[in-house]
Amino acid sequence: MDINYELYKVFYYVATTLSFSEASKKLYISQSAVSQSIKALEGKLSQTLFIRSTKKVRLTPEGEILLRHIEPAISLIRRGESQLLESITTGGQIRIAASDTICRYFLVPYIERFHQAFPNLHIKVINATSIRCVDILKNGQADFIVVNYPNAYLNNLWSIKRIKQFRDVFVANQSFSQLKDRKLSLAELSEYPLLMLDKQSTTSEFLHSLFQQHQLELVPEAELSSNDLLIDLARIGLGVAFVPDYCVPDDSDELFIVETRESLPQRELAVVYNDKLPVSPAVTEFLTYFTELPDQKL
Repeated sequence: MDINYELYKVFYYVATTLSFSEASKKLYISQSAVSQSIKALEGKLSQTLFIRSTKKVRLTPEGEILLRHIEPAISLIRRGESQLLESITTGGQIRIAASDTICRYFLVPYIERFHQAFPNLHIKVINATSIRCVDILKNGQADFIVVNYPNAYLNNLWSIKRIKQFRDVFVANQSFSQLKDRKLSLAELSEYPLLMLDKQSTTSEFLHSLFQQHQLELVPEAELSSNDLLIDLARIGLGVAFVPDYCVPDDSDELFIVETRESLPQRELAVVYNDKLPVSPAVTEFLTYFTELPDQKL
């Protein structure tokens, strides 16, 4: 028999309080709605569950039989809800996947805040490129991922929450001082040794696509897997590195940003999770830390 759980819930509160008005207060619905729900349940069961009078309400024998089954069921549901909520403070695990750069320069403060609030909850961080993170989420190995966006590997089956804007920049050291106070075209910049992430990254795809849009061939001097290493190599003068602006050291006198004539499209960081699957209270709590960006064209 297909009966809405809410009808049994209303029955439980009326049966345990023996009052339609008290049940309405506990359920935060009108007394009329309580009465209609009981009538609907009685109709579906073809049984009278309550004897109503002007002064009080009491259960019929059929109502007493139903209550003996409904009461432990309600208690079991409450116990399950309580254990899930307690898991935030008493243990459990949250799994996050993100690149080294995103972890170091963006996620660490959020992870620290969450750990201070819930010290008994285990935080597992999986490091991978933004492309690989999508596979990790798809395989159920992470509760959510934080990746570069746009990301051609994401699909509309997931919930995508854009949380930070950034721009990519070219940086160099003083051995390229002739590039200071100038705006170079991408064609001019391609004549210099360029350092960038390897092809298994959304950043590499982004830069290659940008050069192709201007009918330019991109042949980097070096392709690496770490933005930190790119910055280190730019610092010793090996070439001009292409990195996100948020990981460029603010206090570095050794590096400067090489300006370009073409405006580089803005990108974003996004947190992505599968909202078709149950989300634990711990994950829900962590996701509240991120403020979603307003819709706008990239």
